[in-house]
Amino acid sequence: MNSDVQIAGDPLAIPHLMPPAPAHPRTVAEFAGLARSVAADRASWAHLVQYDATSRWYHRLRVGPGYEVWLLSWVPGQGSGAHDHGPSSGVLTVLQGELTEITGSTGTPGGARQVLRAGAQRVFAPGYAHEIVNDSLAPAVSLHVYSPGLTEMPMRASVSAAGAAAPAVRDVLAN
Repeated sequence: MNSDVQIAGDPLAIPHLMPPAPAHPRTVAEFAGLARSVAADRASWAHLVQYDATSRWYHRLRVGPGYEVWLLSWVPGQGSGAHDHGPSSGVLTVLQGELTEITGSTGTPGGARQVLRAGAQRVFAPGYAHEIVNDSLAPAVSLHVYSPGLTEMPMRASVSAAGAAAPAVRDVLAN
């Protein structure tokens, strides 16, 4: 006898068959699902994106109980500087283009670099230090979910100075 998965395929492999994200996420998986849901609804955010050559552009898309959703754009060469997110956990999702995340957790001189392409999603805990940079030749757009809402973003001298003690980051969607 065939199972439903054998007959119909894996419903998790087809995003539109996944159950919608709950209205008020409470777990890391639910916050990642909220980010995927917002990312998939391009009509809700694409018309809002602006590019600013003098500073990173950002727009708060949504506020819910205990969380915020932000939309950011990055022109080539723009970066966040080394920082953490204070007491907030976060989900970073690249919507278009590509961004480079620099962390100091591996001891690599200048920090370890990982290219995040459209669809990549990262989850991080409070105190996780990193730097995000658009090293590409094309603009990029990213979505950020913070819980609790972002109240501080302490800048660091470098990610390698704080990276060894920072909590681990996790890839949610591999590129």
